[in-house]
This record gives sequence, C-alpha cells and structure tokens, in this order.
Amino acid sequence: MNGQKICLKTVDDLRVDPQSNAPLKFRIPAYQRGYRWLSFQVTQLLEDIREFTQRRNPQPEEFYCLQPLVIKVHPSREFEVVDGQQRLTTLLLILRHFNERLTEKYRQKLFTLVYETRPNLDEFLMAPSEEAANDNADYFHLYKAIRAIEKWFDQRESEVEAIKSALLNNTKVIWFELAERDNPVDAFTRLNVGKIPLTNDELIRALFLRRTSVDDKDAVNIRMRIAYEWDQLEKGLQSDDFWYFLSNRPRSGQNRIGFIFDLVARAEGMPDEMANDAYGLFYFFNQRLKEDDVTPESEWLKIRQTYLMLEEWFEDRTLYHMVGFLISLKMSIKDIRTLSQDCTKSEFEQRLRREIFKRVIAKEEFFNPSDENAVRMEVDDHLEALNYGSKSQSIADTLLLFNVATLLQNRRSNLRFQFDSFKTEHWDIEHIRSVADDKPERDHHRKDWLGTCLRYLKQQSFEADLCSKIESFLSLAPVDATNERFDALYDEILQLFGEATEGEAVNSIANLTLLDEHTNRSYKNAPFAVKRQQLLDNDQHGIFVPLCTRNVFLKCYSLHVDNVMFWSEDDQQCYQKAITNVLVNFFCGK
Repeated sequence: MNGQKICLKTVDDLRVDPQSNAPLKFRIPAYQRGYRWLSFQVTQLLEDIREFTQRRNPQPEEFYCLQPLVIKVHPSREFEVVDGQQRLTTLLLILRHFNERLTEKYRQKLFTLVYETRPNLDEFLMAPSEEAANDNADYFHLYKAIRAIEKWFDQRESEVEAIKSALLNNTKVIWFELAERDNPVDAFTRLNVGKIPLTNDELIRALFLRRTSVDDKDAVNIRMRIAYEWDQLEKGLQSDDFWYFLSNRPRSGQNRIGFIFDLVARAEGMPDEMANDAYGLFYFFNQRLKEDDVTPESEWLKIRQTYLMLEEWFEDRTLYHMVGFLISLKMSIKDIRTLSQDCTKSEFEQRLRREIFKRVIAKEEFFNPSDENAVRMEVDDHLEALNYGSKSQSIADTLLLFNVATLLQNRRSNLRFQFDSFKTEHWDIEHIRSVADDKPERDHHRKDWLGTCLRYLKQQSFEADLCSKIESFLSLAPVDATNERFDALYDEILQLFGEATEGEAVNSIANLTLLDEHTNRSYKNAPFAVKRQQLLDNDQHGIFVPLCTRNVFLKCYSLHVDNVMFWSEDDQQCYQKAITNVLVNFFCGK
C-alpha cells in the first residue's frame, strides 16, 4: 500500500478542485467497457440515498457510503478512473438532473467525464435524444438512465431538495488513489478479471499502515510492527482447524483477519446498518482513527488481544470443544465473548455448559449441575422426545454434542473433534439399522440397494444362494423386475440381517447416528452390517468418521457383541443409555 492514498470523499468533493474551483476532470480509459448500468440499478442507488434521508434522529457524522472509486492521478491533475466508472457516471447524470431543475444562474459546477472511446459524450449529455441514443450502446444506456432518473424524481417532487443535500453532503465514496508507480491497467485487471474487489481487509490495512506528513522514527517502527503482526495473525487464521473452530463460513481464497476486526467492531457498538454494509468495517475504523484519543497502535492492540483470547480458547482442550460446539450451533463469538467476561476460567466453563444445556436439552432456565438426578431426568425426557423426521436439527445437535462430550470425558486424552472436517463435509442423520418399511420404490433405486448388499455378501463369501438370486434380479429388464419379485428378495435379505421386523425404537435416537453425505447416499437404508463395513473402510483409509459413529458400528456401547451383523434392541438400549450417561456427566462437570 506504500504511496497509495485512501480516504472518504463526499460527492460534493468530486465536483471541483478546492484550490482552483475548476471542475475536476475524470477520464474513462479505452481498456474499460462503456456505460452499462440498467434502469433498476440507477433507481436502486436513488432509493438507497432516499432511505438514508428518512432515518429517524440521524447523527451529524452519519453518511451513506458508495463502493471504492479507484483512480490514478496524472501530472495534468486529470484523474484516470480505474474502477467505479459506472457509479461515477451515474452520479454525474443525477447531478446534471439537479442542475436542469434550476436556472443557469444557480447551477453548480460539475465534474466532467471524458470517455476515450466516446469523445463527444458531453455533446450528447447536453441534448440527449432517443435518435442519438440509437447510434451506439453507450448512448443507449445513458439515455435510459437519464429517463429513469427523470421519472423517479417526477414521482418525488417534494423530496428533491432533501435527496440533493443527502447526495452532495452525506454520500461518500471510498477514494482509493493508486501510487505513482502503479500501473492502472494491471490494477484494473486485478479488480475486474475474476471480479476480485477491494476487500475490507485491504482497505483497513491501508488505514493502519498509511503514512502521514509528520512521520517520525517511532511511527515507522509502529507501522512495521503492525505489518509483521498482521501477517502472523492472518497466517494463524489460514489454518483450517483454527478457522473452523471459530467460524461456520466456508473456506475462501480471501484473507480472514476481517473476522477479528468484525468481532472488535461489534463489541464496540458498530451499528447494525454499518455492519450489514459491504464496507462497513472500513467505515467504522476510518471513523475511529479520526477520534482524538485513538491511534492505529491502540486499535491494533485490541485486535491482537482479541486474537490471543481466541487462540487461548483454541489451545485449551475443554474450551475448544465447548466453544466450537456453540459456534457450530450458530452462537456468535460476540455472545460467547460476553459470557467469558468478569469471571474465572472455571466459571466461564460453567456458563458454557449452562448455555449448551439451554440450547440443546431444555430451553427453560433450569440448570443445577449439582443435582445429578434432576439433570438425568431432563436429559432422558429430551432423548425420549426425539424422533426421526420431526426434530432433525435437535437430533443433529444432540448427536454432535454426544461426540464432543465423549471426547471430553477422558481428561487424559489429547484427541480433538475435527470441526474443520465436520463443517467442510455434509453430515446427515441416518438410521443405524435399516427401516423395513422404507424400501426403495423405483427400479434404479432398487438395483442400487441390491448391488450394495451383493458387494458386501460377496466380500464376506457369504450366502452364495442369495447372491445368485440378487444377480438374477439385477439382470432383469425393468418390466420383469416386478414388485412381487423385489419384495420377496428384500424381505429375505432383511431376514438374513435380522432387520425384517421393527421395534418401537427404530426411529428413536437409539437407532440414529451421523453419517457423511457420501456414505449416506451410497448406503441409504442398507442393513447395519453393510454400513458397518463401509464405515470401517473409511476409518482405515483416514477418512474422518465422528468418534461416536465409529463406536456405534464397532458396537462399543453394547454389553454383548455376539453378532456384528445385527443391531438388536439390546444394542439400541445400551446405545441410548450411553448417550444419557455421557451427557449427564458432561453437564455435571464429571
């Protein structure tokens, strides 16, 4: 960013040079396409400005901010527009409309635009006509925009002056001035090929590292230290296990340090309307750094301290799992940070347990970790109420908590739940054993299901006669693969795997686990033994499998492992009892 200039300018600042009072001259180079905004884009800009004028009790320092205007200053004081020419052209059209409402004596001086590919643009703007608009695409879109502006203001005559004032004085652009050595074509390519915008991170970095006319040695050293620490923080956030502990956002190629700036800004009261703006973070810190008692060093200290707090949570195995779980449930870091304030570490952990209990088990405020019987009753009631198909999110949250709490149960273990793998893959709730009534109906679904069972049986060198029946069915034409034939074969397979009958618990938590999307789709409603083999294969090949899902298919929760092919009612009861005990121990701090 060395040599580059970044600041905020009002639309009024764009009109004339403050020293000479001559209109500023902007040049649109030939490497850019012409004007292409549609009518709805023009009116949307006007609607946004109008909405700003209608705010209740606006503060004097409030403003509506447009996206960056990237320019290159030439020795002649002509400004080459590298990015933002569509907005700049639209602003000129709106300002010209205001002038046309006035007699010549009261008209304001306006900046001029020179399109290298349209040298006669000013002539057209002086007398726009439909006939001239049909000469080329630029004039056509300009004419449409002019008419859209006229029509919009015709319907809002009483608001013209208020909107004009808001546009000139309370609407600002992010003025991004390239350094003298920067090549404008290269900058344009970076900004527009692949649609890579200036990000909040880049803009804020410029704020913190910009030079001033009174720079001394200490100021330079501070900038160098911030630049170094900035890179270290960004490097830490690029680690996926740290990032997905903190965030549910998918991985992107952009920087991640904006996450920390956002957290600090929200903690310091950044308004919602600013937080929802594409460049709200930049506006917030730009205003902060203008305050008398605020320096880049003091603001950076808050960023660094916040990062170190998050890093401490990440390194602490207990906090890692509880904070990571709550973030997975979409609780904001800001709210978790509030829980951590004015308390000891053990008190913070207890607050997290209380929050998890409220979000997963019982929404009412009851939570007494010292009363184990009461906690057990709440957990039992919660698990009994879960039923496949009716409380999907609650089931998913409970199963995820079961995994997290299981890992925390052994304080000597150093295993950590892989939030990065869990969030980058898609996980479904699935039955552990098949559901007899949920048989495939379509021909290709039936053959997929039978093929899955056949591969397992052959792999185990098992039931050669049944394998032959399956192969015969798979060779049938659709017209011959009748319901009667499939139903008989389906029942025989489920009978073999002990899943032909269903108990009351088939749709309860006792028969549910988390399966990755690929396994779930490939082996949906397959018998327990078939799913078990696939999950073990995944585990052997280093593919992430949640610990409790792995334990289910290894039958770790069962008292008697007499047959690994079946998931019996006794297995289900033992599994549900294990879930209860793990959750009770977790909430009681055992």
